[in-house]
Amino acid sequence: MKEQTIIADIVRSAKRIEPSKTKINDGVVLVCGSSMVPKPIAWLWPAWLALGKFHLLAGAPGQGKTTIAIAFIATLTSGGRWPDGSRCTPGNALIWSGEDDPQDTLLPRLLAAGADASRVFFVTGSRVDGEVQPFDPSRDMVALQTEAERIGGVQLIMIDPVANAVTGDSHKNVETRRGLQPLVDLAANMNAALIGITHFAKSGQGTDPAQRVLGSVAFVALARIVLVAARVRGDEGQDKRILARAKSNLGADSGGFEYCLEQVEPITGIHASRVTWGASVEGSARELLTDPDEQQDDDTSSDAAEMLRAELTAVGWTNADVACQPLKDAGFSKKQIWAASKKLGVVRKKGGMKEGWYWKLPLIGIKHAEHSTEGSEDSNFQDGEPSESSGHVESSAAHESVEVF
Repeated sequence: MKEQTIIADIVRSAKRIEPSKTKINDGVVLVCGSSMVPKPIAWLWPAWLALGKFHLLAGAPGQGKTTIAIAFIATLTSGGRWPDGSRCTPGNALIWSGEDDPQDTLLPRLLAAGADASRVFFVTGSRVDGEVQPFDPSRDMVALQTEAERIGGVQLIMIDPVANAVTGDSHKNVETRRGLQPLVDLAANMNAALIGITHFAKSGQGTDPAQRVLGSVAFVALARIVLVAARVRGDEGQDKRILARAKSNLGADSGGFEYCLEQVEPITGIHASRVTWGASVEGSARELLTDPDEQQDDDTSSDAAEMLRAELTAVGWTNADVACQPLKDAGFSKKQIWAASKKLGVVRKKGGMKEGWYWKLPLIGIKHAEHSTEGSEDSNFQDGEPSESSGHVESSAAHESVEVF
């Protein structure tokens, strides 16, 4: 009896010294700003690819969007240099592609770009109840993060196409946001740059390239940086490709890099495309990515043509940059000025080797090509290429392939 009393006293004493448990009510969580420590953006590629953020890479078909993303992966995995020459610390990458086969398409492109294949991991499916099924981001994102953490060092994730992450209607804002949120969360949780690849819509030519992204505006809204790739007309009439920033919530949203696509043989009998980077270019994406094949609005074209007519004469040559500056100041794009010059039948010639282009109005009633002034180097356009030795110049109406200043 005495022992039972002692035990009961011990139990009562334990209950008295047990810490009280305060119930935490559900509700909104607020954090005071003064308790936070500001931190800078962590960059994978400074000003272009941010760690922990969702990016878009958009463009028309055939512009090498997937090959560009693979070039980024190759730079990361090999510790190479970005297009601006800055060095990258080696890291790992994940690829989920719903369009290209890893073995016969993606891996050859990675090898062609100089990637370290041991640092690249392909998402080929997920195992559910012992059976391998197609990867479903709405179901498998936690499992993907777990595997990525097991690998370690994942700094870049490529999703191609990003619309595959949206199980609903990708043209509806709410459904698109719901589908993309797991990707946004994955990038943040992994502290990796996530690139979603998408296409341009067929409509919307002449607008801000970011506004041409296919599907809901939520794609662009959720992306912190939007990169766009397109083929444009060069200063001397040749085609070239440019990668530009169309949007950035984290820094500058202008500038870009020229690039070209080439076929190589990384392994005997295996052919693949790769990106070769060129010079950096300045300007907004809308200025850089003008499309000479887009149709212009008649009224806008007429207004631009009248302004351009006032800057040119039929009896003397005017530097094209000087003639076009008032139109640029008025808000006309390069594309609109190019169309206006076609409408007027502007005659063009190339100056010296280090000079620009010169324009003048055609003489009324003279339809043949006019000869240049003495001492200048002239050019005509045959199959879209200028010929410095041709000895004459031609009206812009004679050929579709002309320079865009």
